[in-house]
Amino acid sequence: MVQIVDDVERGPGAVIPGAGEEDDDEASPIEEVRMTVPATDDPTLPVWTFRMWTLGLLSCVLMSFLNQFFSYRTEPIIVTQVTVQVASLPLGHFLARVLPTRKFKAPALLGGGEWSLNPGPFNMKEHVLISIFANAGCAFGNGSAYAVMIVDIIRAFYRRSISFFAAWLLITTTQVLGYGWAGLMRKYVVEPGHMWWPGTLVQVSLFRALHEKEDDQPVAEGGGPRRTSRAKFFLVALACSFLWYAVPGYLFPTLTSVSWVCWIFSKSVTAQQLGSGMRGLGLGAFTLDWTAVSSFLFSPLVSPFFATANILAGFVLFMYVIVPAAYWGLDLYNARRFPIFSSHLFMFNGTGYDINAIVNDRFEIDMDAYQQRGRINMSTLFALTYGLSFAAIAATVTHVALFHSKEIYRRFRASQKDKPDIHTRLMKKNYEDAPGWWFYSLLVLSVAVSLILCTVLKEEVQLPWWGLLFACAMAFVFTLPVSIITATTNQTPGLNVLSEYVIGLILPGKPIANVCFKVYGYMSMSQAVSFLQDFKLGHYMKIPPKSMFLVQFVGTIVAGTVNLAVAYWLLGSIPNICQDALLPADSPWTCPSDRVFFDSSVIWGLVGPRRIFGALGNYGALNWSFLVGAAGPAIVYGLHKAFPGQRWIRMINLPVLMGATASMPPATAVNYNSWLLIGIAFNFFVFRYRKKWWERYNYILSAALDAGVAFMGVLLYFTLSMENRNISWWGTAGEHCLLASCPTARGVDLGAESVCPVVL
Repeated sequence: MVQIVDDVERGPGAVIPGAGEEDDDEASPIEEVRMTVPATDDPTLPVWTFRMWTLGLLSCVLMSFLNQFFSYRTEPIIVTQVTVQVASLPLGHFLARVLPTRKFKAPALLGGGEWSLNPGPFNMKEHVLISIFANAGCAFGNGSAYAVMIVDIIRAFYRRSISFFAAWLLITTTQVLGYGWAGLMRKYVVEPGHMWWPGTLVQVSLFRALHEKEDDQPVAEGGGPRRTSRAKFFLVALACSFLWYAVPGYLFPTLTSVSWVCWIFSKSVTAQQLGSGMRGLGLGAFTLDWTAVSSFLFSPLVSPFFATANILAGFVLFMYVIVPAAYWGLDLYNARRFPIFSSHLFMFNGTGYDINAIVNDRFEIDMDAYQQRGRINMSTLFALTYGLSFAAIAATVTHVALFHSKEIYRRFRASQKDKPDIHTRLMKKNYEDAPGWWFYSLLVLSVAVSLILCTVLKEEVQLPWWGLLFACAMAFVFTLPVSIITATTNQTPGLNVLSEYVIGLILPGKPIANVCFKVYGYMSMSQAVSFLQDFKLGHYMKIPPKSMFLVQFVGTIVAGTVNLAVAYWLLGSIPNICQDALLPADSPWTCPSDRVFFDSSVIWGLVGPRRIFGALGNYGALNWSFLVGAAGPAIVYGLHKAFPGQRWIRMINLPVLMGATASMPPATAVNYNSWLLIGIAFNFFVFRYRKKWWERYNYILSAALDAGVAFMGVLLYFTLSMENRNISWWGTAGEHCLLASCPTARGVDLGAESVCPVVL
């Protein structure tokens, strides 16, 4: 993972003059940190300012609204922290110019002294705190609070109800619980210099690039044309992105997936399975819609080429070797009775499985109805994706143990024995630490409220009190090792499938209990890792710890509340939202992520892993994937030791390769094809041959593209969609690959209403 950081950090702000001038015994023990993070601090810079609170809260609310709004759409773009980092800079400078500088006396209750709406120039520390607010608004990169999807599947898929109060408690407690785990682990994974969190260095570089002074030269180096300022470039790119999205977002939605193979072979099922970008393998498919590029994998412009190359290898191997062989060659799991690419669940005859028909009044599985309808079936791609997720979990453990265990152990031991590095010394010297009881109080309070939720409102969440405590114990056990792995290798093991599997074996037949266990166990741990990473960013940027804590806490509460309010609004105002079979062909409200989350609740919770991956199900052989995943890195490690001169062997990262297609579904082939193409273009060719341009504008362009489509998407909804001002022509009727979802097995008849032919 060091290579990833090296590749990225050759970009803006990577080499900082004077950063290594501190004494060797005080310097950071990590070379990348010494190259990137300045070993200086100005504790006089104001951070607790009106500007910070105004822009921070505004960005948090706006990000929460936009990300929840877009999460229901077919291409659910996530507006990330980078967008606010770039957009808030000119706004901060604007407020510094226009706000009055008059000073006021603060009340004695607030400590006395003086304060001002405008204490001076907009500084980097204010900017960092605004971005922390924004990070809460995008759920630390996840888009919206994970627990909101529980509300979505209850209301939109199971067609049941959950009160707003119970939903708010569920979202808030699962978010805040992570603070407790983070507070317990701070001194182990934030303060030590050996716990360096490689991912934060990208943010440090971006902040330095945005705050460095513009060159005084009116022309570029070498006498070229005048260079555009970053602010002007951002505004121009934002305007172009904003205006263009009206075309694929309203006038010509077919541009979201240009699947020309389907147009040529309009009556061939096999050709459309091969060529469909959204329902097939995506051969030749491409997009002219930025939301399709960045919706599931985030912006390709900020992904290092090393990571992009690994994902390319994994995607090609899975999509164009394994899936075709399993579908057409082996007919694995009766693959040809079902679509080649689908996240839906099916009966053996190829028709859709009516999940609500096997749910009783107690929101549990109705065994008589289940026995009558038979086992649940999945598309082969969906089933193989689960197999790869099993393998990736085991491969991550083995890979880290073989390739990184000595490094992790050495750095953890050194972090406890060595004296603090320069950054920890500066933080301890200049700022008062956030009291431990703040974190412990939140931990106790969130667990107590969660216990009340699981007892008083148990009918709505299904999770028993002991299940909650088990989830908390699981989070407590895994938070420290996962944090250490992330802090030293930049790899975060995904344990969500493990948590679903465990509680599915213990509590089968209870779908909501399963997903609640997952958010209290796995997601609270994931939140803790995100909080710790933000604390490390604040550590590097010399942000007062108390300010970091309060901004994170307030941002999390605000973001979760806005997420839930938007969810209730959209779920109650859009007819048939998330029901793609009942929606018009050009409707964007198909909720692909919620569909997969719903399927997971059925597989792991309602039906249970024994009836899917056990002796009572069809997919028991996939459990061997755990063994394959565990053995894979051992083979690579053995080859590396046998042939130490072959450096390419060391670069094989099986967890990344096996997890490359983890987003499929809901992500589709056109999402991956376009993401990979643009990622390689910018982070290989532009980075190599136009490095100065890349350093100056790459992150700016990414932020502008995200922001432009987000603002136009909301504008289109409020001005046209809500008023039912729709247009209808060939370019609004989807990608024109209806046959891509057809089965190809002989004798499968989906009924008179289906467009699929019956193969004789």
